[in-house]
Amino acid sequence: MNDENEQRQHSRQTINQEFETIDEFIAEYVTNISHGGVFIRSKNPLPVGTKVTLKFSVIMDDFETIEGEGEVVRVENDELGQGMGVAFTKLKADSKTLVDSIVARQKELSKKS
Repeated sequence: MNDENEQRQHSRQTINQEFETIDEFIAEYVTNISHGGVFIRSKNPLPVGTKVTLKFSVIMDDFETIEGEGEVVRVENDELGQGMGVAFTKLKADSKTLVDSIVARQKELSKKS
């Protein structure tokens, strides 16, 4: 199996990790984000190639909403979890700025650890 990180164009940053403790109550949620897209944990991932409308909240200093469009580019269904990788195809301008801010903030936090 190829190293998955080598196949990605953008590094992934874990977000909303606190939700993992109540997984049984949440059907779908974004677990990581990059400049190129998101990974959505889901018990019923959509097929590769499916176009999706994205609207999800992230916790920054306050709740922020990211909105746009994407396409399912990979599906995972193994012992590590179920879900789908969704590549951004179109983001609202303020959502793109927010994604950039999230990734930059996480990189800064990673450097300090």
